[in-house]
Amino acid sequence: MTIKQNIIYISHGAGPMPLLGDPGHRDMVATLQAFAKRIGKPSAVLVISAHWEAREPSITAGNTPQLIYDYGGFPAEAYQIQYPCSGEPALADQVYQSFANAGIDAALDSSRGFDHGMFVPLKIMYPDADVPCVQISLKQSLNAAEHLAMGQALRALQWDNLLVIGSGASFHNIPAFFSAEQNELDQKNAAFEQWLAETLASGDISETDRRERLVQWEAAPFARFCHPREEHLLPLHVCYGMAGDVCEETIPTTIMGKQALMFHWIVPGEQAFTGLEKQN
Repeated sequence: MTIKQNIIYISHGAGPMPLLGDPGHRDMVATLQAFAKRIGKPSAVLVISAHWEAREPSITAGNTPQLIYDYGGFPAEAYQIQYPCSGEPALADQVYQSFANAGIDAALDSSRGFDHGMFVPLKIMYPDADVPCVQISLKQSLNAAEHLAMGQALRALQWDNLLVIGSGASFHNIPAFFSAEQNELDQKNAAFEQWLAETLASGDISETDRRERLVQWEAAPFARFCHPREEHLLPLHVCYGMAGDVCEETIPTTIMGKQALMFHWIVPGEQAFTGLEKQN
């Protein structure tokens, strides 16, 4: 009974705050912990992070990447967080070759470390840091179709029990978290989340139409309000491109009082068994 890949797009919260006991992140932390417990420990983790952009998709290829504390203004303990997981150069090579075979220029980076889009959620989900990890960048173009194509190229990966994480946020308007006009903002937040849930979870939408909706995501209700810049949404495009199907489940959570969604897909191995019921 094997699962080839679990693919999940997550909302990873604000900087290191989920690891510092912030009350506004408790629900998100519990959601990630529960998900990790359900699926068990993967053989490796592949993370597409909203916090790394490069001209072409870049892939961490080192054996022991260091952490990058790519945030500012937090207590000293935020810069002492450790997550000493190993890299997985063999997986990095597979990712690189999958992109090459699809005609996508990519780069292996043996010196780049893991940013907080990777180590914050992984420390929550697998705190023992005993699962090897590889991270992939976004493209600086921030082009939706190009990120769908990246995901489609990754379908060629042959790595059993791989966990793929698109690490971003389904709502990422930072000033809105601190605005006094919360009722109006919450309505906009909810409208976009509803559109996302329908787009990824509705079996009544064809895959052609689902892909087109994601390409034209700016046409969604309050899309540019929820994502003034789309880098936190595009890991979702990579995940969907890799899965190419309706999601297995939609997982709601809250972050600092705002609705957020996570989406989970399963790519079965030769003997598919999930133990998970669809919760669309």
